[in-house]
Amino acid sequence: MSDTAPPVSEEPLAGRRILVVEDEAMIALLIQDLLADLGTVVVGPAARIDDALALARTAEIDLAALDLNLGGEPVYPVAEALAERAIPFVFMTGYGQLGIAEPWRGRPSIAKPFRPSQLADFLREALRTTRS
Repeated sequence: MSDTAPPVSEEPLAGRRILVVEDEAMIALLIQDLLADLGTVVVGPAARIDDALALARTAEIDLAALDLNLGGEPVYPVAEALAERAIPFVFMTGYGQLGIAEPWRGRPSIAKPFRPSQLADFLREALRTTRS
């Protein structure tokens, strides 16, 4: 477990089901490992839009981490499906806020490359703001 992560019993993400949408296998694996260390249940990872969309529409999910671009396709249909279900999500992008389409700009996003602790903090914040 990371030395910066709180004990799983105190971790607000523990037990949460988090959809991971990422097309780069190594990054997806790193995210899965981080989330497992935090005591979450990983849904996916999905590397294609159609797979991610199916999960976003039907799976039991508390939060999601979305790569902005999957093999050249924007992830916005997945974001829309999550928004319709009031499921919070974080965009992961190497393009910065200006690379996010206008209707989605301002949504939580984390710049790639990021440290695992940064993603955990973004997900905790997304969870906190949906509960308040």
